[in-house]
Amino acid sequence: MSLLVRAITTEQHDAWIATRPYVSFLQLPQWGRVKTDWLSESLGWFDGSQLVGAGLALYRGIPRLPQRSLAYIPEGPDLNWSDGLDVADWLPPLLEHCRHRGAFLVKVGPPVIHRQWESATIKSAIASRESGTGPSRLSAVAADRVSASADRLMDQLRSAGGHPAGAGATGFADGQPRFVFQLPIQDRTEEQLFAGLNQLWRRNIRRSQAAGVTVRRGDAQDLPDFHRVYVETAQRDGFTPRALSYFTRLWDALGQAPHAEPALFIAEREGHLAAATLLIKVGCRSWYSYGASTTADRDARPSNAVQWAMIEFARDAGCDIYDLRGIVDTVDPHDPLFGLVQFKVGTGGHAVEYVGEWDFVLRPSWARAYGRYQRMRSNRHG
Repeated sequence: MSLLVRAITTEQHDAWIATRPYVSFLQLPQWGRVKTDWLSESLGWFDGSQLVGAGLALYRGIPRLPQRSLAYIPEGPDLNWSDGLDVADWLPPLLEHCRHRGAFLVKVGPPVIHRQWESATIKSAIASRESGTGPSRLSAVAADRVSASADRLMDQLRSAGGHPAGAGATGFADGQPRFVFQLPIQDRTEEQLFAGLNQLWRRNIRRSQAAGVTVRRGDAQDLPDFHRVYVETAQRDGFTPRALSYFTRLWDALGQAPHAEPALFIAEREGHLAAATLLIKVGCRSWYSYGASTTADRDARPSNAVQWAMIEFARDAGCDIYDLRGIVDTVDPHDPLFGLVQFKVGTGGHAVEYVGEWDFVLRPSWARAYGRYQRMRSNRHG
């Protein structure tokens, strides 16, 4: 197969997405309007005149040298991966296109699952670690499912000169999580989903109801209140919050995307906001994207209540998967980030590992220089 990559219009890109069961929200052409510090371009893979794939490329230029850039395709491109597509077909025309655009490095993140662990397997691994007999990393636990086609894809990416993100000389880290937690919800009733939650989750949802927590759908007018609590959460948990303008752009851009729906969920108690979450739906998948909660209302468990509302929303919207997004590679209860894993495992879903993000260096000297710049910048802000 001889494919050609060239720029396509937003309309062409949207038309392609309309034919797909789901595409990552990071691959919507409208996502480029959210990432204002990047230039964006919709790309199409053509077999003759037929469009057979699409992706959103983001370009970040070097300060004062915009003619050179890092090209990034997060959770993409969107191709027919299940057909056993060969890297030799789709990668070279992409690299050539990006080289022509002045890119010194191309980062891709094929949305292909490599391994999967059911919640029962993860709980068993946690128990083994607590007793001192098991590994500390999820990646060291025997998976319930391993994809041979994903193994083949990674071998092909490596043979084509790719490096797993962060493993090469440039030192670029992953932009998107490699390990995520997902809850299958297709054809499951509300009762079945509730029964699939662990005992602590069920108890906390009932506790929130008894404490008078109510959950409603929010709108753009609720974004400032969401952001206020989000900043409080950032200060408590030690991460740098995004500005309110970022969430306003996200809401406006994805709200106008023909295949996407952003949804804000507000948990209130005694007339004030106790927790809030932002969900993004595209096709038959919903992603939990941002969450926030107050310290004062923690005992009322509003976070469980608002998560349950999002699960119900995704099921009623006909989604196959409710995606809780990233987790860290750990099953060690002593790991500072273990709490996030424990919280998501409580939904009764499964963890998956994607093939990850891969770097392809086009101009080595520029890539090394940019890598040094990024490390210096990170150290200054760290």
